[in-house]
Amino acid sequence: MLRIAVPNKGALSEAAVQLLKEAGYKTRRSGRELVLLDHANEVELFFLRPRDIAVYVGEGSIHVGITGRDLLADTPDCAAIEHRALGFGASQFRFAGPAGQYTDISQLEGKRIATSYDVLLREFLASQGLDAKVVHLDGAVESSVALGVADLVADVVETGSTLKAAGLEVFGPSVMRSEAVLITRPDHVNDPGLYKLDRRIQGVLVAREYVLVDYDIPATHLDEAVAITPGLESPTISGLHDPAWKAVRSMVRRKELNDAMDNLADLGARGIIVTDIVACRL
Repeated sequence: MLRIAVPNKGALSEAAVQLLKEAGYKTRRSGRELVLLDHANEVELFFLRPRDIAVYVGEGSIHVGITGRDLLADTPDCAAIEHRALGFGASQFRFAGPAGQYTDISQLEGKRIATSYDVLLREFLASQGLDAKVVHLDGAVESSVALGVADLVADVVETGSTLKAAGLEVFGPSVMRSEAVLITRPDHVNDPGLYKLDRRIQGVLVAREYVLVDYDIPATHLDEAVAITPGLESPTISGLHDPAWKAVRSMVRRKELNDAMDNLADLGARGIIVTDIVACRL
């Protein structure tokens, strides 16, 4: 039975549970239980602290988990590897200091830097040849400067609004761009259960990215229409009762949908219908 670790709280939790639900796995808990059995799919879901998931997967007690790329990178001596990016939970690991005081990472030299990501920070400082004191805090690092514990902070930033509220501003390069990732160990990559899970997740991610578009187009403009909606492999073309027209069905990226519809309408397409895709297999 495949063991899957799922964040039990935090920004990644709800989105991870929704992803697994759309992939066909049992995710509803009756209470606050930490283990959920899905006998139909032969999996066990373990609801764990996001920061601990890479530890369990790396040790092999859990086969696969969903966590942040930043949390995986910040887990010392971890044997877990990133298997697939999941497209949600985007963030960046950045430096921030009192507004107007810092503009360049060279100013980190000799400073006290508060963070919850010791490994990430130490590795970056070493790569830049900078000597600074790392002040470990388990959370709310943005308060450390005002309280005199640190000179500046290094933290995961989504919108930056929390830092701004504390009188801090982001500066310097992004140390890491993070998002939710599916992780496993190298010796579990070929597990049949992981293959099934990965294929289902891929189907959900593609379904979220694409919509299905149907339309009728004058046969004289078919090639131009196909160029607008090429689909994944090739669109489906069907004949209509009127030989002067063709029916086209194709998958279109959701973010490109409105431009595609405008261009199709300009070509003379009619009956343009858009349908959401719930899941798919490629």
